[in-house]
Amino acid sequence: MDFNKAQKIVEKYNTEPFHLQHAAMVSGVMRYFAGKYDPAREDYWAAVGLLHDIDFGMYPEEHCVKGEELLKAEGFDDDFIRSALSHGWGMTGSKHKPEHQMEKILFACDELTGLIWAATLMRPSKSTKDLEVSSVKKKFKDKKFAAGCSRDVVRQGAEMLGWELDDLFEQTIMAMRSLEI
Repeated sequence: MDFNKAQKIVEKYNTEPFHLQHAAMVSGVMRYFAGKYDPAREDYWAAVGLLHDIDFGMYPEEHCVKGEELLKAEGFDDDFIRSALSHGWGMTGSKHKPEHQMEKILFACDELTGLIWAATLMRPSKSTKDLEVSSVKKKFKDKKFAAGCSRDVVRQGAEMLGWELDDLFEQTIMAMRSLEI
């Protein structure tokens, strides 16, 4: 997996700074988890995270459907496509159910990174370095906070992984901390 190629591809299809920031964040989180669970494939996990929303910028109403076509056109194999698009299972038209650990982590963390990022922006420090699980739990319970974050998907992702929500929150906070300088 050529990670630099993946970076060029995400920028080809996504021009909004928010989408690029989200792609980079999820990519970094996936790299962190790969370091723990699949160190030999860190670039692969990171590229999956980077390209998971390849179609969202140009085709939001066809999210995780148009992505299959775009990734195929860019030369990605079926396994990569399945992994990248499995995060939309049950929410979009994605036909790919998360089966492998990497896919389950992406499924659980994609939504959660948005909630944690929003919680971080509310903090005086604007950093995850001092963010506690209890703060994330409080924001998670408030359905009006980061309303676009599907709490059901986060819960379902934790269940798929066999993790308690607190464990998912803690590990994702740690992953996001690893991205801060």
